Amino acid sequence: MVSFKDLGLVNTREMFAKAIDGGYAIPAFNFNNMEQLQAIIKASAETKSPVILQVSKGARNYANQTLLRYMAEGAVEYAKELGWENPQIVLHLDHGDSFELCKSCVDFGFSSVMIDASSLPFEENIALTKKVVEYAHQFDVTVEAELGVLAGVEDEVQSEVSHYTKPEEVIEFSTRTGCDSLAISIGTSHGAYKFRPEQCTRDPKTGRLVPPPLAFDVLDAIMEKLPGFPIVLHGSSSVPQEYVDMINKYGGKLPDAVGIPEEQLRKAAKSAVCKINIDSDSRLAFTAAVRKVFAEKPAEFDPRKYCGPARDEMERLYKHKIIEVLGSDGKA
Repeated sequence: MVSFKDLGLVNTREMFAKAIDGGYAIPAFNFNNMEQLQAIIKASAETKSPVILQVSKGARNYANQTLLRYMAEGAVEYAKELGWENPQIVLHLDHGDSFELCKSCVDFGFSSVMIDASSLPFEENIALTKKVVEYAHQFDVTVEAELGVLAGVEDEVQSEVSHYTKPEEVIEFSTRTGCDSLAISIGTSHGAYKFRPEQCTRDPKTGRLVPPPLAFDVLDAIMEKLPGFPIVLHGSSSVPQEYVDMINKYGGKLPDAVGIPEEQLRKAAKSAVCKINIDSDSRLAFTAAVRKVFAEKPAEFDPRKYCGPARDEMERLYKHKIIEVLGSDGKA
């Protein structure tokens, strides 16, 4: 058993309370490798933003659970090295799909876990979530749950259609499970193809897809039912067109990739939404930078020469999200 506190990590409890009171959202950035982790920590340290390091089931298998523990501990020390005296860093399991996986993450030093039983019937979702909460809370690990289903694909998580969270269910669910935060569905979606073309309109000037707006009426109804309760938005990458264009320019093929407009995320961040998940944007930034190097320098084979520019591009992206979208800079 490894305590997250021994690794220098924090859980989300105080972090979320401050975010709700302050009208900003905590960035939750997924990572799979060293370059992503370096970029996240550097951006967070330089902006003094609290941050959540998210690891999916697939990323945990890819990186190895033991290495992840030491990477998290190293991230805290790296942040201090960069001048962040009291790093506010969470290591979080994203979309845990079983009690066993969540328990394993708690035992290996994660400070926060998500149990996603949203595909199950309501009572089964409650039962599984409650089981995870009861185990995690013994070790002061916070738990995120989910009500409603997001469309799209992210690692092992996929659904053809979305189902908005039902506001009338949130009080019973949160009370009976004891969860610390609740991921809801209001129209966000996983992946780089968040909306089908038929769901969108096209900008007559640019020809680009314009996605439908988020269901803020559903969010408002949930906040009315659960005043002050931490709300989470998944599938909130904006899919920056500059990266889509770079990827396509340098040999990629991402037709009609579209994400959540940043102005809608800014609006959400000022509400009870205190955690906003971003994954696809960093994948796009990384891939765009690597493709550019390969296209311009086809003889290059040193990973440092293409992963380095990719890391720098992700750091720029993370700083933009922290400062311009979520408003979490200077909050840690």
